[in-house]
Amino acid sequence: MAVVADRIGKLLVDAKLITEQQLNEALTTVRASKGASRLGSTLVKMGYVQEEKLLQFLAQQYRVQAVDLKMYQSIDPAIIKLVSLELVKKHLVLPLRRVGATLTVAMLDPTNILTLDDLKFRTNYTIEPVIAAETALIETIKKYYGGDVGGKADAGSAAKSILSAKDYTLSDAPEGDELANLGQAQDGPMVDVEDFDKTVGDALDSVEVAETEQEGGIIGEVEAPIIKLVNGILVNAMKVGASDIHIEPYETVFRIRYRVDGDLQTVMNLPLKVKNAIISRIKIMARLDIAERRLPQDGRIKLKLGPKKDIDFRVSILPTLFGEKGCLRLLDKSNIQVDKDKLGFDAKQAADLNAALAAPYGMLLVTGPTGSGKTVTLYSCLQAVNTVDVNISTAEDPVEFNFMGINQVLIQPDIGLTFPAALKSFLRQDPDIILIGEIRDFETGEIAVKAAMTGHLVMASLHTNDAPATISRLLQMGIEPFMVSTAVILIIAQRLAKRVCGGCKEPDPSVTPELLRSLGLKDAEIATAKPMKGKGCEKCNNKGYKGRCAFYQIMPITEALRGAIIQGRTTDEIKKTSIEDGVKTIRMSGLSKVAEGVTTISEVEGSSVAD
Repeated sequence: MAVVADRIGKLLVDAKLITEQQLNEALTTVRASKGASRLGSTLVKMGYVQEEKLLQFLAQQYRVQAVDLKMYQSIDPAIIKLVSLELVKKHLVLPLRRVGATLTVAMLDPTNILTLDDLKFRTNYTIEPVIAAETALIETIKKYYGGDVGGKADAGSAAKSILSAKDYTLSDAPEGDELANLGQAQDGPMVDVEDFDKTVGDALDSVEVAETEQEGGIIGEVEAPIIKLVNGILVNAMKVGASDIHIEPYETVFRIRYRVDGDLQTVMNLPLKVKNAIISRIKIMARLDIAERRLPQDGRIKLKLGPKKDIDFRVSILPTLFGEKGCLRLLDKSNIQVDKDKLGFDAKQAADLNAALAAPYGMLLVTGPTGSGKTVTLYSCLQAVNTVDVNISTAEDPVEFNFMGINQVLIQPDIGLTFPAALKSFLRQDPDIILIGEIRDFETGEIAVKAAMTGHLVMASLHTNDAPATISRLLQMGIEPFMVSTAVILIIAQRLAKRVCGGCKEPDPSVTPELLRSLGLKDAEIATAKPMKGKGCEKCNNKGYKGRCAFYQIMPITEALRGAIIQGRTTDEIKKTSIEDGVKTIRMSGLSKVAEGVTTISEVEGSSVAD
């Protein structure tokens, strides 16, 4: 990190710890090593400054505590396990002690924001940095972790970046946009992701200048690091398996969070001075208006990683009190599970769903809160019936994934292409199967129901708590009970929960047959139950969970339920009738997953499902 090295060097000269000539000689050596050595260690090796004096000086400059690692001859092994060897090698750090939710970590550069945030993200602890002498740090790390920890490298270049992608290109960028092109070669440019720490440091050092200087050269110097910073945030989100990226401005900080396995986790806190540059960069990539900062905007970014892998980001920009907030939903077609037989239905649920998909006409509804996997379920159902002898049309807002053989229409209300308008056009396109992204109003619902009653198989989503409540929702929209009872053939309600990590799962003795029986599980399932828990491993970041599973309530509309709907029965009465017909509630489906060792009781209790 040349900028940081120059700054520290000048401070050392000002403090009269070294001379200008000694600094220049050391900097020449550092630059000749191409990042293989640090300025501080070089000065010590050249005999220009004592390591103890350098350590105290840096502690004063960074305003953190300096530690003598000779005093830490016996670090608790449990503390050592909190930070993996991978992280230690990457950042050249050493965990020393833990007090409550705070983990004290010795490092060479306690101001490195990315290192601190990566440690916090990976360990789930608040990180308290302290500074240690490089020689002592390396020796102590070897003592507790063993092997070569890359002692000659610095925290920025010896440590590998938090990113793993070797090359990627931006596609779908505005024509002639030099920022988005990144000097593309035929197969895409090689992006130096291993200098990500340096990139962030340079960006933060330069942005303030760019706000006051309008010279083209200065602006260009700032934009290049911002481009790399934004690209790094996007690629790292893919690496850790995030489903969403939240970019949030507050009064004193600019926060970056990822949603991983359903939980939001802070990965980075940046100074407010970079917020406009980062949001503007995202707007350019998504083809949005960078001058409009008062109104919400929606767009899409496509990243191409190598020749065959494309990742889409659905972008939403929202004006907030302290600036514009960005939310990016990752849409990775290669990771989407569109085989309905692998979604986790039990035997009866799968049979009921297959019967509905085999019906020549009728309505199949999928319901659940935002982010519960409704789109994946609908796409899986579509793929199951996507054959060359059927005509399938979909109306979606937005189109999340594109599939061969399916005619997908993007709803654009601002030009009059609404759900009702699209559905009316579909009926003149000789459709066999119609998918509606979401039924939001009476007009959309009425057209969909009429289409289902006149020889079309209609699939759609709604936002309700469970399957019985979906009936009430349709009736509240104003659709007649006899139309609902005739058109609807199946309702799927679902929730997502964390899956026990396959790399560290082990039997959970705390989940006894008596406990499962008290929760309502039947004896037949209890007899074969194998409840599991995750003890924590490197694969799951010591959380015990990796990935997600779904709990389903699949309610076919039987004759008994049709009668209850026509008679105007309440949601509770419809629910009782469905249970008598053998329908599992979402909660019971979750408990079955506990018995199978897929998830845990705490996930079932925390997934906001009632009996």
